Amino acid sequence: MVWAGPLAAVVFVVAVVGFGMQLHGYDQMRHPVSLLGARGIPNGTGFSLLGFVVPGVLAAVAAVDLILRMPATAPRPLRVGGQMLLLAAIAFAAMGLFPLDVDDIENRASQFHASAWLLWLLAFTAAAIALRFGAGKAKGWRSLSTLTVVCVLWAVCSAFLFEIAMPVAMAQRLAFLGWLVWLVGAARLAPARS
Repeated sequence: MVWAGPLAAVVFVVAVVGFGMQLHGYDQMRHPVSLLGARGIPNGTGFSLLGFVVPGVLAAVAAVDLILRMPATAPRPLRVGGQMLLLAAIAFAAMGLFPLDVDDIENRASQFHASAWLLWLLAFTAAAIALRFGAGKAKGWRSLSTLTVVCVLWAVCSAFLFEIAMPVAMAQRLAFLGWLVWLVGAARLAPARS
């Protein structure tokens, strides 16, 4: 299942680029990714499925693969980190199940979408912290935990700090980039099954 993370990243990028090119007037530098899957947008359901749900499910497969690679004696923080990665993947998929509503950005559906996005970022952050603590007692996991911390720092800074200096849509894409780099890198750095 090493392929699941990189495949999730590829599917997400292809969906964002492909659906973005098809939506008249959509500007990758100005419009948020979530707009592609919003209710009332042509092909919005297709993007929600291919842009969030499928990559989220593939990321969940990658997270389960990491959990299964952990030895039975793995430190608790390491196991919690794996579970938080699984939660982050599920939250990522949930962004597609709860699309924005372009007619009412403040309605429940849009609030659920925003909550799923925040849960994704919080779970990814918690995973990095837990993996880092757990990797101190599990040598084979140090490289992966370092990658996770770096990717999370990038994603959090992109989500909350970079938007000061650049369009919000670009900052959002940079936050997603942290997740995508992690998905690809985790496949290479994960220890072999024990």
